[in-house]
Amino acid sequence: MRKYYAIAVIAASSLLATSHHGALARTASKHHHRSAAPATPSADAPDTAWVGETGTASYYSNAYHGRRAADGSRFDQRLLTAAHAWLPFGTKLKVTVAGTGQSVIVTVTDRIYSARRIVDLSAAAARELGIMRSGLARVSLTPA
Repeated sequence: MRKYYAIAVIAASSLLATSHHGALARTASKHHHRSAAPATPSADAPDTAWVGETGTASYYSNAYHGRRAADGSRFDQRLLTAAHAWLPFGTKLKVTVAGTGQSVIVTVTDRIYSARRIVDLSAAAARELGIMRSGLARVSLTPA
C-alpha cells in the first residue's frame, strides 16, 4: 500500500510542477470543461489568448465582507470585484447578463472553486447587473 501511495505522491508532484499559472484550480472537478485558453499566452502557444467564457454567476454573501481575498486584499462588498478560478489577479473582466444585456467591469481579486459557477461577484457588481434578487444569472465574461 505504501508503494502505491508513494507513486501517487510522485505523480501528483510532477503534474503540479508542469502546470501553468494555477490552471488546475478548476480542473479538480470532473464536471467542468474549460473551453477557453489561458489569459496569458505561454511559451508553448504565444499566439493564443483568452477570449471569454459563458456560464453561471453568483455573488458573495455578506459573511465575506472584510475577510482577506486570495490576492491579499480585504474583500469589500461595495467595490466592483470578482472571484474567478484561474484568471490572474488584477484582470479586468466585462460581465454581461445573457437575458438583459446589462454589463459591468470587475477586477479579479479572489478564487472560486466551483464546477457550477464561473464567477462570484461582489454585491456592488451584482446590484449593477440586477441579479441581487435571483442570486444567480447566466453571464458571459470577456476581457475588458
